[in-house]
Amino acid sequence: MRSKEKIIEGILLLSAAVSILTTIGILWVLVSESSVFFLKVPIKEFLFDKQWTPLFADKHFGIMPLVAGTMLTSFIAIAVALPIGLTIAVYLNEYAPKGFRKFIKPILEVLAAIPTVVYGYFALMVITPFLQQLFPQMAGFNALSPGIVMGIMIIPMISSLSEDALYAVPTSLREASYGIGATRFQTSFKVLIPAASSGIIVSVILAISRAVGETMIVAIAAGQQPRLTLNPFVPVETITTYIVQVSLGDVVQGSLEYQTIFAAGIALFLMTFVLNNISFYVKKKFQEKYE
Repeated sequence: MRSKEKIIEGILLLSAAVSILTTIGILWVLVSESSVFFLKVPIKEFLFDKQWTPLFADKHFGIMPLVAGTMLTSFIAIAVALPIGLTIAVYLNEYAPKGFRKFIKPILEVLAAIPTVVYGYFALMVITPFLQQLFPQMAGFNALSPGIVMGIMIIPMISSLSEDALYAVPTSLREASYGIGATRFQTSFKVLIPAASSGIIVSVILAISRAVGETMIVAIAAGQQPRLTLNPFVPVETITTYIVQVSLGDVVQGSLEYQTIFAAGIALFLMTFVLNNISFYVKKKFQEKYE
């Protein structure tokens, strides 16, 4: 019996180590490959140059336009997904009949299983023409359409995880709120959401990471024009889109242009790392506030 426990303990330890070792391996590849790039391109130029044209004759290696495109599309996605997803979560948890909740929740989660290339062409062929009727100045490739569609894509993530967090709130809190005369709306938004804030913030963390790392939707519908702008009506390029562009095989492997994908990759890694740490800090503060 003791030997079996040791075997199980070893398997569990190995399983836990796989994710850590994988992360270390990814970071090692990014650092080792990007170091070759930074030997030729100063970090100051990489961080503060406002142009990104490594594939042009006049080469510039400023990552800011790619970061701006990534953050712009991600912000639009979160702005769409968070209010809709949270509203769906509150409705399913507090207002919908139990039978309807069991029926509709799996259907919502099907949205997360749709291939992102389908979302990309939906943004390009449906959302963009519709928005161009409202905003004639909008370009055929733009940041707004893929941002909206990315928001639709991550709605199930926010709604499902937030609904689970609301469902886990003790019934005693609901009963206490109703006992002092609060309405269902007041109970939902002034008692349950603050009590479930840590779980809701986790859902937002995952949604942000999903939006920042999205590739196909922005590659199809956002264009491939790196520019430092907050205008959602013009073409932009994200970090992931650029990595795909270079990885298609038109750039000579080992060249400076090829090394830019590792520099862009480590920038994306650090961006996600910072966003996650900020989100976890906010989550901790919420937990301390409502404990």
